[in-house]
Amino acid sequence: MLYVSCNAGFSKSTETLNKMLENKDHKLQEIVEGEENSETTESKQESEKSTEPEDKSHEVITADKTETVKDDVHEEINDSNAEDAEDKDNHRRHHIPILDYHAMSMENLVGELQRLVKNEKVQAIKKHVDGIKHEFDLKFLDFLEHKKEDFIAKGGNEIDFRYNSVTKRQFNEVYSEYRDKRNAYYKSLEQNLNENLATRLEIIAQLKGLVNVEEDINTTYKSFKDILERWRHAGPIPRNNYNDVWRTYHHHVEIFYDFLHLNRELRDLDFKHNLEEKIKLVERAEALAEEEDLNKAFRELQTLHKVWKEDIGPVDKEHREEIWERFSNATKAMHQRRQDYFKDLDKVYEQNLEKKKSIIQKIIEIGSHVASHHKDLQQQIRDIEEQREAFFKAGKVPQNVNEKTWADFKEAVRGFNRNKNAYYKKLKKDQQDNLDKKRDLLSLAQSLKDSEDWDTTTSEMKRIQREWKTIGHVPRKYSDKIWNDFKNACNHYFDRLHATKNKAHTEESANFDKKFACLEKLKAFELCGDKEKDLATVKSFIDEWKSYGRVPFNKKNINVKFNTILDAIFKKLDVSKQESELMKYGDKLKKLANADNERALLNERTFIRRKIDESLNEIRQLENNLLFFSDTSGDNPLVKDVVKNINRQKETLATWKAKLKNLNIMQHNLNKEEIQESEDSDSSEEE
Repeated sequence: MLYVSCNAGFSKSTETLNKMLENKDHKLQEIVEGEENSETTESKQESEKSTEPEDKSHEVITADKTETVKDDVHEEINDSNAEDAEDKDNHRRHHIPILDYHAMSMENLVGELQRLVKNEKVQAIKKHVDGIKHEFDLKFLDFLEHKKEDFIAKGGNEIDFRYNSVTKRQFNEVYSEYRDKRNAYYKSLEQNLNENLATRLEIIAQLKGLVNVEEDINTTYKSFKDILERWRHAGPIPRNNYNDVWRTYHHHVEIFYDFLHLNRELRDLDFKHNLEEKIKLVERAEALAEEEDLNKAFRELQTLHKVWKEDIGPVDKEHREEIWERFSNATKAMHQRRQDYFKDLDKVYEQNLEKKKSIIQKIIEIGSHVASHHKDLQQQIRDIEEQREAFFKAGKVPQNVNEKTWADFKEAVRGFNRNKNAYYKKLKKDQQDNLDKKRDLLSLAQSLKDSEDWDTTTSEMKRIQREWKTIGHVPRKYSDKIWNDFKNACNHYFDRLHATKNKAHTEESANFDKKFACLEKLKAFELCGDKEKDLATVKSFIDEWKSYGRVPFNKKNINVKFNTILDAIFKKLDVSKQESELMKYGDKLKKLANADNERALLNERTFIRRKIDESLNEIRQLENNLLFFSDTSGDNPLVKDVVKNINRQKETLATWKAKLKNLNIMQHNLNKEEIQESEDSDSSEEE
């Protein structure tokens, strides 16, 4: 503050004061008043414009440029009090808790914004709303980029990406409501503040003029008291004018009190009262050192400064510096407590930073080893979500690394998402390939489901089922349908097969009973001595046996018994093995001829040729084995055994060749008959 000493007598008071004001004129500046339509808010989105007031005669004393810059704490308190002074409800902002918006989800941020806009004064929540908007914008941008990456990973073009967020729409609606309320409030407030500013400047001008009025000092003092009372009720002014206007006001109040040195009684009464009030403020400020709630203590200190400035006048020069020094020291002590608190808070922020770095590293680790199976990858996605929640709950970090930490976190999450999307993109392609393969198998199964070539089709259907099991997953929307279609095709075929087998089993049981009766008759048969007649009878047994068809698999041994008895009879009739085999084979040839089935004939010829090749190979192998014997004399039992096997294989070979010959003769006769029938048909058409 600027202090003036005045020791001249009453007769020279006016002249002395005029000279004093002339010396101070270079320290005066014109109040800069806000433009008629400008807002007084300090919002970053709206700039403040100003013009000079119409009455340029109003002068305001600003801080001397040569004066030492005040402590940060004084500046902070002055600025805060200037803001509070604009509206009686502004102080509410100190009592509304600022939550950890960084740890809140977008939905919770919208809910908190709705609560503030609905329940609190719009001028008291600017800092809260700015914090919420900052965090919401960061989170929504991250969310939007994640959705865009998913869209592109699924084959979309970036230029076509659109996303409609209900949460974002709700946020915009509430934030728009806040802006409308804020603008309406400041528009109404601005006119009132400017009117109050003009009133206070006029009061300062009147206060300045008191020292130039030539009247009774008591009358002047009464006018002075009236001015002070009017000043107290002049109302709030724009915050950017607050400190300068009050400084100017106090300056002229002190000048007036110096002017009152001619009437010490009045002046000393005021000085004494003011000193007592300031001592109370100082003692309360000093007591705040014991207040545990630092925020509460600092808010009360701000109030004490406001009372010091607005409600209590000056004290005598003897105590002026001393009382201010005590008050200033109490303020600095509070400032030091806050500085210590913020240092401790910085340590906490550093610890939070280390936590977040650790979380980011974990996300990077997971992202660099993305699982190759859907189930494992889903677990990794849950792990990433847990790390995201832990990151937001880890608390604030130092401001100078906040943006970098957030950028590193987003990049780590994006890295995982890119690898995850690449996996699912490949998985989608693989599933489409699997779908194509299963569709091919389905088509094949549906083409075979009504086949009656049981042996060939059954083998093929089982192969199809085995291959189906080796093919992986298909897209979920096709999975159930293609499986049901495939299952139905397979069930249709095997149900038919089982029904046929059940029917065949009944027939086979009947055939067994018939063959058993035939076998019993063959056992009872006795040779009559006439070879031809006996062979004819045996052949009739063979024909009867062949007419009965297949028997149940577990009773096929009856065929061995029948052939064993036949071999014994043929031996008694002196019929060679080859002749007996050809006699049995003759019945099969008749069936093939009557069936008129070229495929069956082809299969039979292929079967015989394979048997001929097997016999030839076996003979070659046995003859080759003889070369390894050093003793090849007929007395060697091993050699005898090999020779016996060779002879047996040669007999078997001769039998198969004879069967092939008979098959060829039969087919030749069939072809000849077909040619004859064709010629007869042509002759009939000509006639």
